[in-house]
Amino acid sequence: MAKRIFVTATNTDIGKTYTTKLLLKEYASRGLKVGVIKPIETGVIDNVYPDGDMLLSLVKKLNPAFKNLNVQDIVPISYSLPAAPFVASNAKKLNINKIITAIEDLEKLCDVLIIEGAGGLYVPLDEEYMLIDLIKELNAATLLVTHCSLGCINDTRLSQNALETNTVKYITAFNCKKEDEGFATISEPYYIKTKQKVYKTASDIDTICDVLYNL
Repeated sequence: MAKRIFVTATNTDIGKTYTTKLLLKEYASRGLKVGVIKPIETGVIDNVYPDGDMLLSLVKKLNPAFKNLNVQDIVPISYSLPAAPFVASNAKKLNINKIITAIEDLEKLCDVLIIEGAGGLYVPLDEEYMLIDLIKELNAATLLVTHCSLGCINDTRLSQNALETNTVKYITAFNCKKEDEGFATISEPYYIKTKQKVYKTASDIDTICDVLYNL
């Protein structure tokens, strides 16, 4: 079985897909066969998968075993409405077996499988099942991607607490954007003072990959 790494975030539009691409490139540069899956994608209109198409294009370049796959192979469940899957599916029960089957099929083609989530940890996938439940079901090492703007301490700690309460193995990575110049003075001092390691997606992806692979 391939090493499973789940990429989640403190909210939507934090940088999951960007970080997933960095992970794929870094692991591939080490000679590992990489794979990717986004189990659920919303906002898929006219057969255009905003994240899935991008991920498939990249993984085909990095792992020839994926060259004959189509986007539905790496995005087994999709909805047109850009909303939480529970809402986008009109409250249909999640077909978890479809996701697990797709993952097991892709694992045959790779050494490391990056699994990209949708939204944050408590996004409802159906009436009873949250994204964090899927992470636990898949028993994947988890990368929590968070932002660097004001409020990141609260947002990050809430998600970390959820992962710890659910005994999920994880590390945190900060995805700092150009407009986040104040992070070093506004938020980072808290992490330094409390002796928490600050991994940044752009500069520390090699270390992030090492830690995740060994979780």
